[in-house]
Amino acid sequence: MSSILFITAADVAPSAGASSMNMLLMMGLMIVVFYFFMIRPQMKRQKEMTKFRSALQKGDKIVTTGGIYGKIDEIKDNIIILEVALGVKLKVDKSVVLKDMSDAPVQK
Repeated sequence: MSSILFITAADVAPSAGASSMNMLLMMGLMIVVFYFFMIRPQMKRQKEMTKFRSALQKGDKIVTTGGIYGKIDEIKDNIIILEVALGVKLKVDKSVVLKDMSDAPVQK
């Protein structure tokens, strides 16, 4: 009677090779999903932002990451001279430029 229990227990126990293969498959699937839903879109946004910053010209209206609205007065290598009011100019790094304000609604 005890020999039947051992045979049954041996038949029911999963093999170690199948469970490790399933684990590797799940980890691979998680990495693929993570790449397509998190890493790839972030890289795309970064490329668009770099392209936008390199295309900036004098006279463009922009907003910085700090929320400063202004018009570009001068562009040097990585520095932008931003005119925020008549005769008031700020020197900011090019990397703080967030977006172009040409599509913003006009406030009255």
